[in-house]
Amino acid sequence: MNKLELISALKTQADISKSEAAKVVQIFFDSMADAMADGERVEIRGLCSFFVKEYKSYTGRNPKTGEKVTIKPKKLPFFKAGKELKERVDQ
Repeated sequence: MNKLELISALKTQADISKSEAAKVVQIFFDSMADAMADGERVEIRGLCSFFVKEYKSYTGRNPKTGEKVTIKPKKLPFFKAGKELKERVDQ
């Protein structure tokens, strides 16, 4: 399912216009992204959680030349499926 299909499903289920459904979906995604950018964990009970992992700087290698390269510290978003979602998918 992509964003357009999600909007269409919301439009049908909630009996609202496509533009209203698109606005709701956009607000939802923007709110999640803003929270994660602020370092907050986003948890949707029974479905999943999103959180940010921080990685320290480390020394890596360029696979082409073999020379050592310093990798800068970074933050990456992660997704963890909830118990109920795992059970539902595994049926």
